[in-house]
Amino acid sequence: MRIAMWSGPRNLSTALMYAFAARGDCAVWDEPFYACYLRATGLAHPMAAEIMASDPRSPHDIATALRADPPKSMRYTYQKHMCQHMIDGIPRDWMADVRHVFLIRHPDRVLASFGAKYADVTLDDIGFVQQAEIFESVFQENRAVSAYQPEIVPTSETHFHDTKKPPLVIDSADIRENPAKMMHALCQELGLDYRPEMLNWPAGPKPYDGVWAPVWYGAVHRSTGFAGAEGALPELPPDLRKISDAAMPYYAHLARFKLRP
Repeated sequence: MRIAMWSGPRNLSTALMYAFAARGDCAVWDEPFYACYLRATGLAHPMAAEIMASDPRSPHDIATALRADPPKSMRYTYQKHMCQHMIDGIPRDWMADVRHVFLIRHPDRVLASFGAKYADVTLDDIGFVQQAEIFESVFQENRAVSAYQPEIVPTSETHFHDTKKPPLVIDSADIRENPAKMMHALCQELGLDYRPEMLNWPAGPKPYDGVWAPVWYGAVHRSTGFAGAEGALPELPPDLRKISDAAMPYYAHLARFKLRP
């Protein structure tokens, strides 16, 4: 099985990747399209030159690799994808060959964390709109017809695909509240055996980390398991509050479908 986990930045995505790697039967791939994304956009991300040099392959070569079987010593492949990387020119035909899961987090928390690391944040940078579009695209493949139009902002009255079971959605807050319960439920939905080893990993860098790890993975490198439950939502400055308000309908839409064991 190939598992594609879709999120934006600062979403517990690296810790979840570590959890699947800790199973012992799952090969993991950290942000396969990141180098392609930077070459296409020219964005001045931290360590951009190093990231692009780390993987010179074309988007189509990456797509081919995403379809590959797991290494012989492994049963599964786990792909950690950033939704904002799926820009024009990044192929999507490989997506029919993976099992999709969508990892969500409240936009206030995402922006408080991302804004501390990256200046001049935009809505596109945090992936909420793209995540909703990819979610609906996967849903469309299951139903043949999609009601989603990216230019229409979803509201609490919007109803998409209520007649068909949606792709899997899991909220990072629920994982942090009860890691064992949520990992067990996620494995069950995916048809995997649950392994308690998923709750712990060794501190420090990992051989499968992307080269950008020194910028972004400091906290997770200090961890040996999922962090505890989060407290009150952070206060945001006006510029980030505006972006969070714009992202909130997309988060709320996916949250309607989140896994509730």
